[in-house]
Parts: sequence; structure tokens; C-alpha cells
Amino acid sequence: MAKIKWHYKAKLLFRDYVENANIEFGKSTGRRWLKERLDIEWRLERYPVSYPPEELLQDRDILYRRCHLMNRRFKIIYLYDETEDTVHIMDIWDTKSNPKALVRRIR
Repeated sequence: MAKIKWHYKAKLLFRDYVENANIEFGKSTGRRWLKERLDIEWRLERYPVSYPPEELLQDRDILYRRCHLMNRRFKIIYLYDETEDTVHIMDIWDTKSNPKALVRRIR
């Protein structure tokens, strides 16, 4: 099973999105964020390359992948390091944002 490592920026974004969901939409939406995260992490631990590559980052040397969250409103951007058997969650991106912003955010 692959290990999952949340990078600091992604962890902060996730926490902010959950807090915002709790305030604006109620605790059930916040719990849904947490449940979807657990479901995604379960799949990533067992099948780290099962999600498709992120098409906005195709020109990179590193293969970034994405999985959708919250009815395709957000994407979790990650990469899989086969040598360490580790999934690195790099960012959470709001799909309503400018696509160029994602390209600039992932370095």
C-alpha cells in the first residue's frame, strides 16, 4: 500500500475548505468533505495510478494526476513516486478558477 503525504499548502487549503463548508453550508457538508477525502485516500493507497493525468499539467516532466472532489467542483492534484511508493498530494484546486492559475501554482 502506498503512503500518502499531504504537502503543507494542500493540507491548509483542505482545512480552509472544510471550515468554510461548515460555516456556509452546515456541518453535513463539512462531514461530506471529510468522507470524500477518506474515500479518495483509500483508493490512492491501494491504486495510486487509478486516477487520470491532469491535462492542464501534461507538458511537465513529472506526471501529475487528479481526482475530483465534491461533485467535480474541486480537484486534488497529486503525483505518485513509485520508488518510495508514496502519493504526494500537492494542491486542491477549485475548478471554477482560471486554469492558468493551476499551472502557476504547481511548480
